[in-house]
Amino acid sequence: MSLQVEKLEKNMAKLTIEVDVDTFEKAVEKAYQKEKNKISIPGFRKGKVPRQMVEKMYGKEIFFEEAANIVIPDAYDKALDECEEDIVSSPKIEVTQIAAGKPFVFTAEVALKPEVKLGKYKGVKIDKIETAVTDEEVEAEIERERENNARNITVEDRPVKDSDMTTLDFEGFVDGVAFEGGKGENYPLTIGSGAFIPGFEEQLVGAKIGEETEVKVTFPDDYQAEHLQGKEAVFKCTVKEIREKELPELNDEFASDISEFETLAEYREDVKKNLQEKKESDAKKEREDAAVKAAVEDSEMEIPEAMLETQQKQMIDEFAQRITMQGLSMEQYFQFTGTSYQQMVEQVKPQAEERIRARLVLEAVAKAEKLEVSDEEYEEELKTMADVYQMEIEKVKELLGEREEKNIKLDLLVKKAAEFIADNAKESKAK
Repeated sequence: MSLQVEKLEKNMAKLTIEVDVDTFEKAVEKAYQKEKNKISIPGFRKGKVPRQMVEKMYGKEIFFEEAANIVIPDAYDKALDECEEDIVSSPKIEVTQIAAGKPFVFTAEVALKPEVKLGKYKGVKIDKIETAVTDEEVEAEIERERENNARNITVEDRPVKDSDMTTLDFEGFVDGVAFEGGKGENYPLTIGSGAFIPGFEEQLVGAKIGEETEVKVTFPDDYQAEHLQGKEAVFKCTVKEIREKELPELNDEFASDISEFETLAEYREDVKKNLQEKKESDAKKEREDAAVKAAVEDSEMEIPEAMLETQQKQMIDEFAQRITMQGLSMEQYFQFTGTSYQQMVEQVKPQAEERIRARLVLEAVAKAEKLEVSDEEYEEELKTMADVYQMEIEKVKELLGEREEKNIKLDLLVKKAAEFIADNAKESKAK
């Protein structure tokens, strides 16, 4: 494999990658072996047609596309290792030569890491963040814990009131005609949750179990189902069950039930201590974010569009992984929210650019200040990774290549740069 690099405008580059004849021929043979069971020619059993016969009938190029798909990923990876430029985007691939008996040649247009002109990053001004814990915050946290430990009690002797958890049947009508998607049975709804159309839940207050209640609403103009936008609807609802929360009494027994402490006073002190630690941790992160933001605003760089597009795609892929773990596909998400992939691309664009700018500035600061990652710090990071993935640390090391090791160390440098900027920031009045 050979590589040529051509610098383009706006921090872009074109890599011309040439794969030798023998390597491409092996890929063609691999493509034939993969596809041969799908090929039928009279006189031959399926999967037994010689490659030469197939190429004679359909042309030598019949396996070229599959061979190219086999060759490109490996050749591009080798080019990345060989290339001395910092590539920061996914490649746009174009095949420029593909023929029998000739080297396979393709180009990859990529974005290069832009140069950063650092401004002021030492002594940037940020607001002082107050970390003292108030009595009100302690009581609010204890109240949340009471809510978490509340019992749900079935109620039969009164109508629905705010905050009740109900189970209901409903059917919606527009101009007297039932509409698709407007019917539900045994549907759980907490009154005041805002889960339904504005005005729906409030009209259920006062409804009695087993009695039909009419709820009149108007669908929002931006409702996801276009045929219902702005339409007036009537829902016929029947509450089948009412449940309410019963909070535990706030005393020593409550404290001993939910904690390691025997008294409410001890538990309250522990709550205050934990809140203090969280506030200080949050303040440290907020301080770093504010300091880095100030440093970024005073710096200059030209971000290639391809780099931005790659970051946008990465953010959407991360979001897709999170909702998949919750049992929801992206198709379902777009359907429920009434949005599209392209709309999401535009939505994440500002945040994607913000991420890129912050990362580039932090890398530049790390270089300018000659920050380094010690062997002990790298080893500690690997230990953390091993704990997260429940693996032996030696196994983690086996799985990491040179590129992954370099990226981990760069991530650690970026963290150090953020701490450096924050440690050197100047605080003004308290927030």
